[in-house]
Amino acid sequence: MLCVFKRHLNLWNISLVSKTEFYQALLAQTKALISDEADPIANMANISAILFDALEQVNWLGFYRVINEQLVLGPFQGKVACIRIPLGTGVCGTAASTKTTQRISDVHQFDGHIACDATTNSEIVIPVQLNGDIIAVLDIDSTSFGRFDQQDQKGLEAIVKAFEQNLVLGQTKI
Repeated sequence: MLCVFKRHLNLWNISLVSKTEFYQALLAQTKALISDEADPIANMANISAILFDALEQVNWLGFYRVINEQLVLGPFQGKVACIRIPLGTGVCGTAASTKTTQRISDVHQFDGHIACDATTNSEIVIPVQLNGDIIAVLDIDSTSFGRFDQQDQKGLEAIVKAFEQNLVLGQTKI
């Protein structure tokens, strides 16, 4: 499968690559961006920016942080978002409470979906862990049904894993 991605950041001189190559390049770029920075909020902001700029058909992308047993809006790119989400509620809350990635082809069929933006039709949410605890989730929304596939999940989980490793090195709670 081939994937075309934006070149606004001028980070890559490639216009057409396989999805695997795309995510490998995005992972390398993310690692380079966060490797010398210990502040998790700064890294979440830059990860949000790089992913939002690189991924096609995405209308919202960002982090929700776990604070006092709920998800609280963190760094993001896109329209105004829901500020607080109870753990176990909606796609984000389910990802956080089950500690598993949620890849939803049609959010309107997801029981308990929270519609922060009515134009969103599909979503992927990846939990972020530190020492076995969920400390945040990466949430990515699309107006296209079925936007995210297994390759997207694998590539995005690798980026989250790199962020988790950065957190372990800094042992920073957010």
